[in-house]
Amino acid sequence: MTLVNLDIVAIGAQGDGIAEQDGQAIFVRGGVTGDRVEVAITATKSGAKFADIKQIIEPSPHRVEDRCAVYKKCGGCQLQHISDDLYANWITDRLEAVFSQHGFNDIDMAAPRITPAGSRRRLSLKALKLKTSVVLGFSKESSHQIVDVDACPVAEPSLNALFSPLRAVLVGVLSDRMTAKIAMTMTTSGADLLIEASKMLTLTDREALVAFAEAHDVASIHWQEGGFLDPVAIRREPVVNLDGFMTALPPGGFIQATDFGQKSLVAEVVGACEGYTRVADLFSGIGTFTFPLAKTHQVLAVEGAKPALDALTNARNQASKLKQIVVKHRDLYRRPLQAFEFKGFEAVVFDPPRAGAKEQCEELAISDVKRIVAVSCNPNTLARDLRILADGGYRLDRIIPIDQFLWSTHLEVVAVMTKESPE
Repeated sequence: MTLVNLDIVAIGAQGDGIAEQDGQAIFVRGGVTGDRVEVAITATKSGAKFADIKQIIEPSPHRVEDRCAVYKKCGGCQLQHISDDLYANWITDRLEAVFSQHGFNDIDMAAPRITPAGSRRRLSLKALKLKTSVVLGFSKESSHQIVDVDACPVAEPSLNALFSPLRAVLVGVLSDRMTAKIAMTMTTSGADLLIEASKMLTLTDREALVAFAEAHDVASIHWQEGGFLDPVAIRREPVVNLDGFMTALPPGGFIQATDFGQKSLVAEVVGACEGYTRVADLFSGIGTFTFPLAKTHQVLAVEGAKPALDALTNARNQASKLKQIVVKHRDLYRRPLQAFEFKGFEAVVFDPPRAGAKEQCEELAISDVKRIVAVSCNPNTLARDLRILADGGYRLDRIIPIDQFLWSTHLEVVAVMTKESPE
């Protein structure tokens, strides 16, 4: 094994340090800008080169102590070892690089809004039953191996408090070598758990899970086996506060990862829509943006997932002091709204899954909508979609990074665009 000394000059999109050797980039796992390190280099079939640090010869002033005992084993975080100022700069640099690849240069970018530690309210855990114990935690990076976690520094303390008792109850419920997926969400009314495993529950299993829910004040537990959803314990309906409007959360349903992130996103979206009367909220989910917007706007909410749309509709029917909310059930990937269907709408908000909204943006690009507010958890597909809109006559006014996924390479972004008037 040949060892070489390298200087880390930047941090890449996946969190690796970047060095150069003979004009080629070397991706150094765990490297920090300003480090001088001794590494062993390996090449992939594609020709890309990666390196593992064997010795830190001179640490960067931006290198800090890990915040978690299982960091570098658990695949949840990639950037705990860098300082807060470098982390903020990395967010900005990463977005500038992504958007420049699609022809957006000299963009107006706000300073990143970064969620604090201990505020993540939604987790996806995995469990594995051993002979007398359960491994509970997150998958190791690029592996199916589960790293046992006692507490996560990113998560709300109320979720961390459930790790140990959940591990204990699953010892008696899961069969040997059985795996389970657990979606854990802290809602306004308490914790909501959706456990998915290939087992039909026995009466004893149910009694154990109900006792766990009662002992730890869990709002609800659903068990999913195959396509069957079993409501094991519904002590309280899980609800989410959407800017003062209480909306039921379907089992394992999507909400923004942090309350900080939700409030930040809502403030930016509502602010960008100010002055526009009729707004379409596409990929609306349970109404994260619909309800705040409906305080002062007429809103069309469009969503393909029926449980989410039903929750939004029920909350709308019970709400007061709203302008108007019209709901439409539609798969916007298979049937995007056509350009003519936006007639009369002055603004559009869209917040799609990671795949983005390419087909929908192609229709928006030829519409007469004046203001578009795009929200995305994938900067790459967002930049692609914004290029489609820009080619259709929209001007990119502002980018706002909102980091709900602390110390990871995931990032939420808001983009504001305006239709340029023909000369």
